[in-house]
Amino acid sequence: MAVTTLVERGDLSDAARRFLGTESGSAVLLVVAAVTALAWANVGAGYEDFWHTELAIRLGGGELALDLRHWVNDGLMVLFFLSVGLEIARETTLGELRGVRAIAAPAAAAVGGLVVPALVFLSLNAGGEAAGAWGIAISTDTAVMLGVLALLGPRCPDQLRVFLLALAIVDDIGAVAAIALFYTDEVDLVALLIAVVLLAGLLGLRHVRFWRTPFYAVIGILTWLAVLRSGVHPSVVGVALGLLVNAYAPRRQDMAAAIGAGKNFLLDPTPERARAAQVTAVTAVSPNERLQQRIQPWSSYVIVPLFVLANAGVLLNAQTLSAAATSLLTWGIVLGLVVGKPIGVAAGTWIVLRTGLGRVPDTLRWGQLLGGSALSGIGFTVALFVTELALDDELLIAEAKIGILTGSILAALSGWLVFRLAGERGGQCSPSGMPTLPPRPWRPVD
Repeated sequence: MAVTTLVERGDLSDAARRFLGTESGSAVLLVVAAVTALAWANVGAGYEDFWHTELAIRLGGGELALDLRHWVNDGLMVLFFLSVGLEIARETTLGELRGVRAIAAPAAAAVGGLVVPALVFLSLNAGGEAAGAWGIAISTDTAVMLGVLALLGPRCPDQLRVFLLALAIVDDIGAVAAIALFYTDEVDLVALLIAVVLLAGLLGLRHVRFWRTPFYAVIGILTWLAVLRSGVHPSVVGVALGLLVNAYAPRRQDMAAAIGAGKNFLLDPTPERARAAQVTAVTAVSPNERLQQRIQPWSSYVIVPLFVLANAGVLLNAQTLSAAATSLLTWGIVLGLVVGKPIGVAAGTWIVLRTGLGRVPDTLRWGQLLGGSALSGIGFTVALFVTELALDDELLIAEAKIGILTGSILAALSGWLVFRLAGERGGQCSPSGMPTLPPRPWRPVD
């Protein structure tokens, strides 16, 4: 991935570079997992039987019993959403989402990319039995999108990658909000209140910059159990926990302490001084970035591919393909991803630039932005996630998954085609001569 030049200029932080590299690299595993799930469901035997196997944890008289698919969807995926929350917190504090004008363009693009696909879907399905599944068509799969961008090479400039990364983060916020607000049936208020109290306690500790990983993990597990009991989908827990982890630039006194500990080790290289130097250096980095560095590879390379393996399998026989070909649900998802998403993203960006409320790098051309808008229609992980929440009928679930796969493939192809034919055309997104704010250089906190 060609991010070196941008990093050397200081436009892209090391954390953002790691995020881009990890997410684009995991796209290969997602594709492999999806193909494996389809083959398992169609060629092998026992796909559904395996994922419906119950796994129970018993402690005294208490028991928590879920099938394997729900352990993945409701349990492991909380770590995926935790990584999303961590990224949101870091970007709004130190990264690409700082400041009103910096966030205005990707935020407006994301909102357009959430609203227009939902409207396209509802234009075909309003009043039908699948009307509540509009959330399937709204979300962008960051990993697969960045993977396709990597394949495009120089046709996709680094500035567009950063813009689409910021867009994807705001898109994730909207998708999680939709899950919390529209895909929760009944709520146990007592359990939900317990979860809120636990999160409020972490919020208080955040303000005093207290961090102990084991303590945080215990509170996180208790909050997850409370939210699971409440009826609200536990994905919200992951994002909330991520937002509550402190993100800040290294402070001067912490850096000075790390330098001093390093010098002490050079003068007297004993194991004790080595450990002291390591602890002091690690402490200078915010808990957000430390936790993100630990969780993100597991999330991208293990949890999300496992989620796709558990959910992407659909039986592609004559009955399901025939039903999907004439299904308004399938077509609503396909058109939402392939047509609604790029229109919404491009329109949201155009409105903000036209009104002067936001900005994008002057070097971006409209052909490149339209190509990125088309690629934002690649919906996979969260789309499959919402499918399991919004639909109960097995045939409708199959039709939705076929729509997700078809729409995502068409969105990838259409984005590639736009980049190939018009990537260097269309003029600059920001008029020539329009003043733009320079990137803020990183500096330690006093």
